[in-house]
Order: sequence, then structure tokens, then C-alpha cells
Amino acid sequence: MNRTRTNDRFDRTRNGSADAGKGGSRSGSQAPRRSSGPARSGGYGRRPAAVQGEFALPKTITPALPAVEGFADLDMPAQLLAELGKQGMTVPFPIQGATLPNSLAGRDVLGRGRTGSGKTLAFGLALLARTAGQRAEPRQPLGLVLVPTRELAQQVTDALTPYARSLRLRLATVVGGMSIGKQAGALRGGAEVIVATPGRLKDLIDRGDCRLDQVGITVLDEADQMADMGFMPQVTALLDQVRPGGQRMLFSATLDRNVDLLVRRYLADPVVHSVDPSAGAVTTMEHHVLHVHGADKHAATTEIAARDGRVIMFLDTKHAVDRLTQDLLNSGVRAAALHGGKSQPQRTRTLAQFKTGHVSVLVATNVAARGIHVDNLDLVVNVDPPTDHKDYLHRGGRTARAGESGSVVTLVTPSQRRGMVRLMSDAGIRPLTTQVRSGDEALSRITGAQAPSGIPVVITAPVAERPKRRASSRGRRSASATARRAPARQSVFDAA
Repeated sequence: MNRTRTNDRFDRTRNGSADAGKGGSRSGSQAPRRSSGPARSGGYGRRPAAVQGEFALPKTITPALPAVEGFADLDMPAQLLAELGKQGMTVPFPIQGATLPNSLAGRDVLGRGRTGSGKTLAFGLALLARTAGQRAEPRQPLGLVLVPTRELAQQVTDALTPYARSLRLRLATVVGGMSIGKQAGALRGGAEVIVATPGRLKDLIDRGDCRLDQVGITVLDEADQMADMGFMPQVTALLDQVRPGGQRMLFSATLDRNVDLLVRRYLADPVVHSVDPSAGAVTTMEHHVLHVHGADKHAATTEIAARDGRVIMFLDTKHAVDRLTQDLLNSGVRAAALHGGKSQPQRTRTLAQFKTGHVSVLVATNVAARGIHVDNLDLVVNVDPPTDHKDYLHRGGRTARAGESGSVVTLVTPSQRRGMVRLMSDAGIRPLTTQVRSGDEALSRITGAQAPSGIPVVITAPVAERPKRRASSRGRRSASATARRAPARQSVFDAA
């Protein structure tokens, strides 16, 4: 199962053909490199919107293996199948059932599926299964998952950890905002698979703490967002360092022309699978456009935030997020802010508080539009409408995940109506449009809005109970014993 493929990408580029690989023979010439093209402005000082329109998907030359209906039908280690059963997973999602037979056979894969469609296990199970039984040398991982954001990196790591543990594979998360020393230490100790953001991985490579020449399986998750965020030069530089002839898998919720370069340059005769192309196609999701007057927008937003149940509210800027969060706290709403200006420990703590219900409203910029999964989240509110239809789809993808139902509500002022009509057309969505005011029955019916308590609240970190010490039969330590132990304790702290 862990054989490496014999086809060499460098030979394929020179000779225009591919040697036979594990998944069958693959032939065809590599398309010339193409630039991603200019991006049009998104307006209002935000990042440029991606080039709209999806590219023509490559045609698979070697026929794909048929989809399976159960995980038991796949050629995977028994430990993985046992862990899937323990996690209550017996029937794969469509994107998993379609791609896993091919990725397990070593084929390159290009998969498109909306957020919540099961992409993480679609690539993760194949990556772990094909790495099982191998041991990484220090600083030389065998598998790599590249993601655009810290939150997505953590979510991928959390999702794959039980399966990696069942195979005794070591995972390491490499992201900015956290101690680079600890991450370097994890790589020095040996990690078979790393989940990384491009910038921090480049930093570790430049320091000499990581090499990619032994990486045989590379995954790009949400590649379109990496392109939108300006990571394309870093991503291509990293892909050029992995082992030639290795397996490449690219999964994303949307595939536009910015991703075309990656597909044509790095994927060889990929198996192409597209399922649920956009969040707007989800039948369990409702889309509402609420027309509000500018003077009443803040009051309507506050009433929505005061609803029973959790909600994510998206705004354009970090300053707007912080200001709304403070206003909600002053109004009696348990809210917390999430944006790129927060440290990673702050962001991790805020997400944990939101997932456990310690806070009921997450006020965020687009940093929360991907890589965040919260069970039973039934409402997403665009307080500031996005200017890009992909941002709309990814924001909305935080709800109605894995078959659950949910609503996406966008507050639109008169000056924003024309742009919103165009955005919804680009997204292929026909929303329900309603004129509302704060205190309206319609606002309450659609969102669960209600008047806030008006009693200011302060969000504090939950206090974890410390286990009580058992009483010692010998009573207190003597001063001399404490003194004898102090140097030993200090050496432990220094080592940590």
C-alpha cells in the first residue's frame, strides 16, 4: 500500500509522457505555465476579488476507479477502518466515496466540494493510509497538507489526529502566531505528516528546521483562498521542493482561474470529481436578503445577536468587528471578536468559547469564513455584505454543514442593493428579500431577533477546576527538603 510511484515528473516534463504509476499508466504532456492573470478590484480598500468564472476542468486520460458505497470496500489498514467505526463513520460522503479509491491507488486528485462536504477525510484517509508503516527522519516529513489559515490548519489536525494515532503516525501543525521554536522541536523529533500554512513553513525551511525532499504526498486544501490571499508564489516555491513524482491532491470548495496554474503545473492526469459546487446549492440552507435603513441597521444587528442560540456575524474590518463586539457586550449580548489582529492563543480561546456556548455571538472578519466547524450553528449574518461571491459562499458555508439546516442573512442598505443583486447572480442564488426594521415581526421570524437585556456583560475565560491534592501522611515538607528539590525543578523548567 505504501509503494512509491515510479513516474518522475521531471522526466514527464521533458518527454511529454508519464511512466506507469501505482494507479495505472498515465500519459499526456504538461501544459505550458500560465500566469493567474490580473485581479479586479474588490473596492472599499479590501483585497482584490478573484477572477470570476471557473476554468475548464482537465480531462482524465486514465479512467478513474469506480466509487464505493462503504469504507469497508476500500483498501485501507484495519486500524483505520476500526477507528472509522469507533467514530461512527460507516458510509462515506459522496466526495469521499468517489475520490478515495483513486487516491489510495496513488492517483493525483482534483476535488471540488462545498465546505462541510467531507473533504478533510477525503484526502486525509488516503494520506495516512499510504504513509502507514513509514517513519520520518528528523526535519524530513513524508506528507504535507498546505492550508491558507491557522484555523483551518487546526481543524484539519483535529480531524486527522485520531486516525493518525491509530496508525502510530506523528502529526505536526506548523502555523504563524505560535512558538516557532516548539514547531521546530516537533519537526526535529520527527513527524510523518505536517499541516502547515505557507508562510510559517517557509520560515522553518529557511531556518534549516525542515526539508521537503522526502514528501511523497502533498495536499492543497482551499487552494483558491491561498491564491486570493497572495500565497501563490510561496505555494509554488514549496511545491517545487517536494519529491519529484510524488502524489498531489488539490481540494477546494471553489475552483477558479487562479487555481488553473496549480492544476496544470503540478497535477498529472488527475482524477476529477466535483460535488455540490457551491454552498448556495445546499437544499437545507435558506438565503435571506434583509433591506434595512442605515440609521436602523445597528439596532437590527443587536436584536439579531440577542437571539436564543449561536450566530456568526461577518464584518469587513478588524476595527468594525471590535466596535460591534463591545457594543454587543454593553447591550448584554455575550459576544467575542475574531480577526487577524488577534494572537493565535486569543483566536483559539475565542473559538473554544464559541463552540462550547460560553459566548453566543462570534463577530468576525473573513478569517472565520473557512476552516471553522461548529455543530448546530443555524445562522450566519453578513452585517457587511461581501463584495465577492466566493466570500459569500464560504461565509454561508459555516452553517448547514453535513446535512444540517441553517440560514444565511445579509443586511443590505439602499446603496448596496444593486451590488447585492449582482453578487447573488454570480453565486447562483435566488434569495428571499424582505424589508425589515428593528422590532419587526418579520425580523424576529427570520432570525429569532429579540430585544437585548441591556445589562452589560464581561466575558471571562472559564475557570478549570484543579484536582485536589491528596493529603500526605507525612505532612508538610521540611524547609531543607524543599531546598533540595528546588534545583531539580529549575532544571526541568529550563529544559521546557
